[in-house]
Amino acid sequence: MPDIMRTIPLTNLLNQIFIESKNHSSIFGIKQTNFLNSSHNSGIYFLDNLLELPIGPAAGPHTQMTQNIIAAYLTGGRFFELKTVQKNDELTIDRPCIDAQDEGYNVEWSQELKLEQSYDEYLKAWILLHLIKKHFSLSQSNEPGFIFNMSVGYDLDGIETERMDRFIEQLKNAELSNLFTDYKNIMLEYARNNLSGKKELIDVIEKISPKISNSVTLSTMHGCPPNEIEAIVKYLIKEKGLNTYVKLNPTLLGYSFVKDTLEVLGYKNIYLNKHSFDNDLQWNDAVLMLQRLKSFAKENGKDFGIKLSNTLAVKNKKQRMPGEEMYLSGRALFPLTINLASKIAEQFRGEINISFSGGASINNINEILETGIIPVTFATELLKPGGYNRLKQIADGLKGFSLSENSTIDLRKLKKLADDSLNNSLYKKETRTVESIKVPDKLDTFDCFIAPCKVACPIHQEVPEYIRLVGEEKYEEALQVITDKNPLPYITGYVCDHQCMYHCTRIDYDEAVKIRDIKKEAALNGYNNFMINLAGKENDSEKIKVAIIGAGPSGLSAAYFLAKSGLDVTIFEKNMNAGGIVQNVLPQFRLPQSAI
Repeated sequence: MPDIMRTIPLTNLLNQIFIESKNHSSIFGIKQTNFLNSSHNSGIYFLDNLLELPIGPAAGPHTQMTQNIIAAYLTGGRFFELKTVQKNDELTIDRPCIDAQDEGYNVEWSQELKLEQSYDEYLKAWILLHLIKKHFSLSQSNEPGFIFNMSVGYDLDGIETERMDRFIEQLKNAELSNLFTDYKNIMLEYARNNLSGKKELIDVIEKISPKISNSVTLSTMHGCPPNEIEAIVKYLIKEKGLNTYVKLNPTLLGYSFVKDTLEVLGYKNIYLNKHSFDNDLQWNDAVLMLQRLKSFAKENGKDFGIKLSNTLAVKNKKQRMPGEEMYLSGRALFPLTINLASKIAEQFRGEINISFSGGASINNINEILETGIIPVTFATELLKPGGYNRLKQIADGLKGFSLSENSTIDLRKLKKLADDSLNNSLYKKETRTVESIKVPDKLDTFDCFIAPCKVACPIHQEVPEYIRLVGEEKYEEALQVITDKNPLPYITGYVCDHQCMYHCTRIDYDEAVKIRDIKKEAALNGYNNFMINLAGKENDSEKIKVAIIGAGPSGLSAAYFLAKSGLDVTIFEKNMNAGGIVQNVLPQFRLPQSAI
């Protein structure tokens, strides 16, 4: 991996997007079957713009490059908290800078691109999303349906510099940059030459709004004094005319609460620095500051809110990454962040806008949104295997979810969620249900990759392959892969003891893939076509006759494979119905007759 990020010109991005789509049915590795169509989501108006889904990537590695933002959009992201920028854009980022084995840690806290490059990436993403949305029919709305939220730091002097001011102003109105017109012309030419010059695409490109962002999230250094934070927020609201959210730190909960919570949840190897708590923004100062800023924003006709939460500075005792300090994120941060949200919301009687990120995941997204917190963004969650496709799973879970434009927080629901987080096993360090996912087989010297789920399966089914096919909704093909070794997928889809799931590599950072359920899904959806094709494979050659004694699972399986190999098989069974133990012993509630 190179040390320096290199941006891709717009024309190259266009070619990659549409050539990859044509040849591989994917964009930047995201399969079209995982594209999220948000037409069924009515959305809500947030920060004066339509927001089809209240989720997306948080400021960080997933919103730095154009292709990051596009991948997040394809899988369901509609709120984009752009990577935080600052005046000092010539930092040397030591590697490695992120460790996300379980809870997340990072030592990288600012953009790795020049300010001008960052603007260029966001502009390209903005105009490309309009084209992608229309070309792939990902929404029926005439409005964008997605929101770009800029993120800036870290002090007022830096934000007021000429280059930072130009960055902000050009995101507010891209027509201040020649690139906006240049890029629209490139897109128009590409659409005419490569996309059949479709009128609807031409119209979309011509009507792309130059108003990329009307909102900002402020990120400040740990230890930034309250008067500096307040001055920056007021500057962004009044001088820049931006709806403004300010990130707050978990240190507001106090050293004792944070320390005790992490210890109770089993995070014995997270070492806090009390100095960070003593020197950071204090509770009373924060409350008074937020009260003043709420009033100031109202006077200036802008929305104001808080973003919870920033990362938590801890001692870098692991030394997997450079430096003496690192920043905690991920599931260990959720109990802290949601309790801070509850505490602040209660202080303001629910009358405060809260944006949420700390430790949000598929396990808690619905409950967070039900409290009235909006939007919810993800960082560490998307660094886990599956990447942006995890966002698709989250978005799918929100189908039919009713959003309210009422900005008042439901204090009862939020308090319940906060209290639950302190005891919920999802947030405890040790949540594993198995001691080890390892399998006894040794790796060959030059063949050092195996899938433990496949090895653990008694018949070594091609588990990763049929999971992939089901994910692509190729059910008949998936069922073909399964029945190559397992002729009774309906039955094993219900009663298999799923050794594969006890050896799933996801256990190390999440929970096992529901492999048995996926097998059952393949059987349910692929059975009819599979049987039609199977019936057409009659072997007319002279057959060897074989007798099978017993029509239990073993006898039926043996008969299937022998018949498939061209033998003439007859099964002898003393009972009236085939199935053996699964037919005559297992109760209906465990294995329904329809599966047999």
